[in-house]
Formats: sequence, C-alpha cells, structure tokens
Amino acid sequence: MFYKSSYKSIVGTITLISDENNIIGLWLEGQKEVMLPENLIIYNDNDILKAGKKWLDDYFSGNQPSIDFLPLSPLGTPFQKDVWEMLKAIPYGKTTTYGEIAKVLAKKYGKEKFSAQAVGGAVGKNQISIIIPCHRVVGTNGNLTGYAGGIDKKITLLKHENVDISKSFIK
Repeated sequence: MFYKSSYKSIVGTITLISDENNIIGLWLEGQKEVMLPENLIIYNDNDILKAGKKWLDDYFSGNQPSIDFLPLSPLGTPFQKDVWEMLKAIPYGKTTTYGEIAKVLAKKYGKEKFSAQAVGGAVGKNQISIIIPCHRVVGTNGNLTGYAGGIDKKITLLKHENVDISKSFIK
C-alpha cells in the first residue's frame, strides 16, 4: 500500500508518497512522478508523510532540518543510490558540482575518472527532491543546469538557502 499527500510551498505544490515504512517520493509540481497503480494509493497522511511535511515546514521556515530522522527509501540502482547519498551530504546553503561528485565516486570505485554526465543522469533521477538536495548541484563553470523540477524552482530553492548565485548563469 502507498500513501499520497500534497504540500503547498514557495515552489508550488509538492507531492509526497510513502509506503508503510518510508518516504519513497517527493515531486515538485510539473515534475515527472513515478507512476504507481491508482488502486494501491491511499490519499491520506500517515505518520511518515506527516514527518515529511514537518521537515518541509522546518525547511521552508528557514531552518536547516536534519534528514537523519526521516525514513527515506528512493528506488534506484546502486550507482544512483551512491550519488543520492552524496547529495545528502551537501550542506544547507552550499553547492557542489557534478564534476566534484564524479571525482569522489571515481575514488570510491577505484577508477581514474568518472563521468560528470553519468552523475548528472543519477542526480536527475532523484525521486526525493529537496529533502535529498539535488538543487545544490551546479555545473563546474557556474551553469545552473539540470533540475527536474525546473530551473526557476532550483533558483528559488538556492535563494531560499541564501546561496550567492550572482555569478551563476543559465545556458
């Protein structure tokens, strides 16, 4: 059984989905969601979704809530999950680049180099945006590229976190 709820925010309506034990999805309005069979979805808050909404309340109030207490279980490949774990480590109000993540993963996997594009593909498949902060990843040259929820929402989230994007650009 899956549970689905919505949350109003500065970036529009957010959809949250959980199973019995974990948040498995958080999507921004207009973002492609993982499709679940309608007959398996209950439109109701459970304790897990309430915890997710509390986290969002704290985040959008300007606090820096920890995700340590949230039960998260995004569905993905081992590589995608490795990338998403790295996203969780990006501090509030800071950014990193696809290239930096690729360098760390190259070391982890014992490779000389790793593709920043492969990292970008995994970042783009993040199913729990905002909480797993994919909006904090930018191009090496400052390009605010790639955000499944839309570049305008990425900019709003970065500004919300007081990230200086004055030297950033959009191609």
